[in-house]
Amino acid sequence: MLNEEQRRFLLKAARIAIADYLKTGRLTVLSTKEPALLEPRGAFVTLHKQKALRGCIGLIESTLPLNETVCKMAVESATGDPRFPPVRVAELPELKIEISVLTPPKRVSGPEEIVLVRDGVIVRRGSCQGVFLPQVAAETGWDKEKFLSILCSHKAGLPPDAWKEKETELFTFQAEVFSEENLNT
Repeated sequence: MLNEEQRRFLLKAARIAIADYLKTGRLTVLSTKEPALLEPRGAFVTLHKQKALRGCIGLIESTLPLNETVCKMAVESATGDPRFPPVRVAELPELKIEISVLTPPKRVSGPEEIVLVRDGVIVRRGSCQGVFLPQVAAETGWDKEKFLSILCSHKAGLPPDAWKEKETELFTFQAEVFSEENLNT
């Protein structure tokens, strides 16, 4: 678990990385000596504008230090999410940043091991893969069957019932989620 100071640092680093990249085209990574922020960890950065999704990209696993992963994913969320046009500098004051720091994924034998809201889920078969962060279940209110079916069909490009087949692998992970709104940065 990260403490409030570490969370604030990552949120600040993400905002600076986005702003600097939009203005200069260069990635800025705030340096730190905090051991927890130097561990290689997966992370997603989600951007909201007026409570609507504006971008979300991340790495499930990373070989980079957490502070660098967050900065890179912040820039990718702002400029590389194919669902949205790149963020403009003028939008920066309206953006709210949310960060999800992930635990390493663990393969599960079946859907009965998945606990919605607690677990994020990765579905994988061959080269097809999709992921939902834990908060997706809370935001949508879907039951497990609908959650897994939409994950397969909308995120992994698989048939909706692929999660029931033994060739399909399921993995779970947890996320520590925090945002500028939660911490009032």
